Amino acid sequence: MTTVSAETIQVKAYSLSELARIYGVDWRTFKKWLKPFEKEIGEKQGRYYNIPQVKVIFDKLSLPSAILA
Repeated sequence: MTTVSAETIQVKAYSLSELARIYGVDWRTFKKWLKPFEKEIGEKQGRYYNIPQVKVIFDKLSLPSAILA
């Protein structure tokens, strides 16, 4: 289970559903958010986005509101 606090978030490999949970949206919505950035993000490695991909996602979508509070 992924834990998100108001101050920190761990940069590690995440699945699509884990990232969607962090951003507080359904995985289908999150997938649509990623669509414009597919080339920059690249393909998942199996079920997971690797650390460099997660950094790109955080950069493109900004940090989740859960940690900006």
